[in-house]
Amino acid sequence: MSVTTSQKGVEQNVLGLPVEHDIIFSNHKGIYKKGVEKRQTKLFQNISPLKPFLKEGETILLVTTGCSPMSIMEQFLTGWIVFYLKRSLFVFTNKRIFHVPSKFNYSFRNSIAQILYGDCQSIEVKGRTLIVKYKNGKKEKFYYIAGKERKKLKALLETISLKGEQSKPAGRIHLCPRCTKELIKDEYTCPNCRLEFKNKAEVKRISVLYPGGGYFYTGHPWLGLGDAITESILLIFVVLALVNTLQGAKDSFGSFVSFSIILALEKAITVYHSNHFIKEYIPKEKEIKPIIASQ
Repeated sequence: MSVTTSQKGVEQNVLGLPVEHDIIFSNHKGIYKKGVEKRQTKLFQNISPLKPFLKEGETILLVTTGCSPMSIMEQFLTGWIVFYLKRSLFVFTNKRIFHVPSKFNYSFRNSIAQILYGDCQSIEVKGRTLIVKYKNGKKEKFYYIAGKERKKLKALLETISLKGEQSKPAGRIHLCPRCTKELIKDEYTCPNCRLEFKNKAEVKRISVLYPGGGYFYTGHPWLGLGDAITESILLIFVVLALVNTLQGAKDSFGSFVSFSIILALEKAITVYHSNHFIKEYIPKEKEIKPIIASQ
């Protein structure tokens, strides 16, 4: 395996982002390939917002696509569409991995996390899954790593040292899209620049009050529209059953209870899904202007 992470060939030549030129456009054998250059350049169009996050001397080695971690329950309740909702970009540098949750077309959604190599006990690719084991004993799986980069990623991981800078949480840490500083888990205001993020309390309130509200709040309008239609139909059935019950219609109370339970379950599923989206730290502001502080 001839791919290395030396400083040879460093150039600022892909949308202004620093790369290891001898690595970024080569295949898993370290041989330059035009197809690899075309693919990587295309992916770079989606990671241009990453520039303020890069530290001095940090260079990009590989960009690929995949999915964020997801529970079995998420997959069961959402079905195949969950793999579009969880689409992400993965940017491997000489210092860390950037995990960038993205929209269905891989465009930036102002959400970004980092995994420091120093926090990892092991990083490996098994089949289509990237498995990261942290030194604190925790493990995360990132699914559907793109086949076009899989062999190269395996080769690259063999060359990366897991020694170096460590974080206090020792795991995947979300970063503020405005000031680039680390965010605190389950706290939805940046401790540095005070940027506010959408939060679990608000998503629960909106999900309960408005049909499809949780999905609209977390930036998933098509899911929100489908859920809103479903909830509205169920609500109509609940109201009709209640009216029939008050009018003394036979067996109408059972229908009222049944439709009410189904509606409650539908809202509970919305809250469950929305809480998982909230964990990606979605800013309340739509347009974020990065504050480039000294690294």
